[in-house]
Amino acid sequence: MAKVFTLSEAASIALHGMILIAQEKEGLNVLKIAERTDTSKHHVAKVMQRLVKAGYLSSQRGPSGGFILRKNPAEINFLEIYEVIEGPIEVGDCPMDKKICPFDKCLMDNVTNKMTLDFKDYLKNQTVNKYL
Repeated sequence: MAKVFTLSEAASIALHGMILIAQEKEGLNVLKIAERTDTSKHHVAKVMQRLVKAGYLSSQRGPSGGFILRKNPAEINFLEIYEVIEGPIEVGDCPMDKKICPFDKCLMDNVTNKMTLDFKDYLKNQTVNKYL
């Protein structure tokens, strides 16, 4: 069955992982995040390291190690997290990315443009602390 919208597993891990980490006062390790999100520990590790590199998390190795937030949860919006993983969201006029259209008016009535703007706005207005 076709879906109009899908979220990549990496983006889902990043968003859910950040909230799970924020909920824990002493940090959360890869195994616990993987278990709670029902995903591969290897994929979780890869995603979390990208968030460490981008400055959103700190990581501590060892038996009592894990990830902790480096920023205030109220200052982290979902758009930032999403774009660390997926790159900047592009807002285009044509759903097929064509420069030339044989019609005077878009057959899709620019619905993809509106959906992209709405999605971007939604992500920007959701902060990590909203889910604590």
